Amino acid sequence: MPAPAAPVLPRPGPGKPPRSRLVEWLLAGQPVKGTEGAHAKPEHTQDHSWWRVMCLTGVDYFSTLGYQPGIAALAAGALSPFATLVLVLLTLFGALPVYARVAAESPHGEGSVAMLERLLSWWKGKLFVLTLLGFAATDFIITITLSAADAAAHLIENPFAPAFLHGQALAVTLVFVALLGVVFLRGFKEAVGIAVVLVAVYLLLNAVVIAVGLAKIFSQPHVFVDWKNALFTSHGNPLVMLGVCLLLFPKLALGLSGFETGVAVMPLVQGAPGDTEEKPTGRIRHTRHLLLAAALIMSAFLLTSSLVTTLLIPGDAFRAAGPNGEPPGPANGRALAYLAHQFFGDAFGTVYDVSTICIMWFAGASAMAGLLNLVPRYLPRYGMAPEWTRAARPLVLLYLAAAFIVTIYFKASVDAQGGAYATGVLVLMTSAAVAVTLSVRRAAGWSWRTAAFALVALVFAYTTVVNVIERPDGVRIAACFIAAIVVLSLLSRLWRTTELRVERIALDPAAQRFVDEMAARGELRLIANHPDLCDVAEYDAKDRDQREDNQLPADEPVVFLEIYVRDASDFSSDLNLRGAEVGRHRVLRASGPAVPNSIAAVLLHLRDQTGKIPHAYFNWTEGNPLLYLIRYVLSGQGDVAPVTREVLRQAEPDPSRRPAIHAGV
Repeated sequence: MPAPAAPVLPRPGPGKPPRSRLVEWLLAGQPVKGTEGAHAKPEHTQDHSWWRVMCLTGVDYFSTLGYQPGIAALAAGALSPFATLVLVLLTLFGALPVYARVAAESPHGEGSVAMLERLLSWWKGKLFVLTLLGFAATDFIITITLSAADAAAHLIENPFAPAFLHGQALAVTLVFVALLGVVFLRGFKEAVGIAVVLVAVYLLLNAVVIAVGLAKIFSQPHVFVDWKNALFTSHGNPLVMLGVCLLLFPKLALGLSGFETGVAVMPLVQGAPGDTEEKPTGRIRHTRHLLLAAALIMSAFLLTSSLVTTLLIPGDAFRAAGPNGEPPGPANGRALAYLAHQFFGDAFGTVYDVSTICIMWFAGASAMAGLLNLVPRYLPRYGMAPEWTRAARPLVLLYLAAAFIVTIYFKASVDAQGGAYATGVLVLMTSAAVAVTLSVRRAAGWSWRTAAFALVALVFAYTTVVNVIERPDGVRIAACFIAAIVVLSLLSRLWRTTELRVERIALDPAAQRFVDEMAARGELRLIANHPDLCDVAEYDAKDRDQREDNQLPADEPVVFLEIYVRDASDFSSDLNLRGAEVGRHRVLRASGPAVPNSIAAVLLHLRDQTGKIPHAYFNWTEGNPLLYLIRYVLSGQGDVAPVTREVLRQAEPDPSRRPAIHAGV
C-alpha cells in the first residue's frame, strides 16, 4: 500500500513579524491551504429542504418583479404581455432544461463555468474561465447595484418618505450598498431562514395586488377593449405582433435571472439518505424540483403582473428619467408598487414598499454570497489570486468598491443598469446552453436532444448579441471586469510561481523501498533527469556524467527523479511518486504542474520523512535566460536548477535545513 500522504507545507521562518489586528480581522475565517477542497462547505452551513433553498435563490429571481413589469412596459408598450409570454416560454422550455442538466453535471455548486472548464484544457481553458468570471462578476455586481437602486426608488417614491430624500437616489443607493457590505463584514448567517420569510411575504403581497388588478380588468371590460384596440392600431396583425415580440425579447431578458444562482446553492440542498459525494442523486433531484418550482412560480407572476400593469397604468407613468434631469414617471421601476398604492392606499402601499425594499436589498446579499463562492473556487486554485482571497472580508471590500463605482457610473438608474445586468445574465446562460449541448453531444452524439439544446444555445446567443448591440454598457462593464481579472490574475500567477505548488505527496511501495534503502546506506542523492528515451543507455550516461562532475564514488547509491508535466496551466496538484527499475538504475516518477516546484516539494518531503538533508544533482541549461523564464511560466519547465533552488529558499528559510542543490556542466 502507498505510504500515507503528507502535506508539503513550508516551516515558518524564525522571527516572522506577527500580523496586525486589522490583518487578523480581515483574514478571519480563511481556510488553511490544502483543506478548502472544491466540495468543502463552511462549518456553519447545513442542508435544507429544497423549497427553503428555493427562497434563497428567490430573493434574486422573484425580486425582479419589483422592476421587470415596468421595464417590459417601457420597452414593449401595449405588447408587454405578449413579449413576456415569449420570455416565459423560453424560461420553461429553454433555460429550465439547460439548468436541470447543469445541476446533474455540477452537483457541488460549480455551475456551467466548471462544465466548460472540463471541456477545455491547458491555458485556453483557464483564460476562457477568466472571461466567464468577468461576465459573472458583471452579473452579480449589477445585481447588487440594480437591486439597491430599485430599493432606493421604492423608498424615495413612498409618500411617507422624508422630503430631503427626493432627488437623492444616488446617495440612498450607496447607503444600501454600504449596509450590505457591513452585514457581510460582520458575518452573514441564517440566510435561508431570512429568505423564506422575505419571499413568502413578498409573493403574498404581489399575489394580492395582482388578484385585485385582474378583478378590476374583468369588472371593467372597456379596459381590455381599449388595450386590444391599441394593439391592432399600433401593430396591425398578430404576425407583426409576434415579430415585434421576438425583436423586443432581449430587452426583457432580466426575467431570466436566478438560474445560475439556483445551481450555485446546490451544496445547501438536502439530498437523499443514499447520496454519496460522487453521486448525490437525491440532491440533484431536489435541485431540479427547486428549479422547476421557481420557474413555474415566476412565470405565473410575470404573465399576470405584465397584464395588470400594462392595462391599468397609463403609459406616461412608465417614462424613464429625462436627459436633462427630468424625473422618471411614478411607475418607472416600481409598477406593482404603484398599483399597490392606487388600490389600497398609502398604508398598504408602504407595507408593500418595505417588503420590496427588504427583498431587493437581500437580492444584493444573494449576489454577494454568489461572488464569495465563485472567486475562491477558481482563482486561488489557478494560482491567479493571493491566498488572502480565500477569506471573505477582503473580497467584500473589493466588491463594495466595484459596486460603488458602478452605482456612480450609472447614477443609480434602474433603467440604465438593465442592459449591463442582462448582458451578464445572458452570457452565463449562453455558456450554460453551449456547455450542455457539448456535453449531450459527447455522451450521445447528434440526436434530437442535442439539436434541441443547440437551438436553445442559438436563441440565447442571438439574444446576447442583440442586447450587446442595443445596450453596449454591459459589455463595457464586463470588459473592465475581464481586463482587471485577467491582468491581476496573470500578475498573481507570476508572483506566486516559485511557491511549492504541491498539496500532498504519496509514494507507492516501490518508491518507498528505494527511499528507505538509500537512507539506510547513507545520504539521499537524487539525479534530476529530463526523460528522453528512458532506456538503460540514457541512465548509464547520465549516472556517469553526474558522478564525474560531483566526484561521487561509484558505490554511492543514487536514484533518478523525473517529473512529467501534464497541464502546465494547473497551479498545484498532488504528487504520486512511482518507483521503477531500468536495468540497475532506480527511478522515481511523478506528474506535477511544474518541474522545479515538484522537485523541491519531493526533496522537502523526503527530508521530513527520513530526517536527512537530500542532495539533488542537475545540469546547467544553456541558452537565453529570458526565454527559459517564459518557457517555465507557460510549460512548467525551463532552467530547472536555479528555479528549484529559489523555490527551496522561499519554502525553507533555514539554510541548515534546506536540501542541497548541485549543478554540473
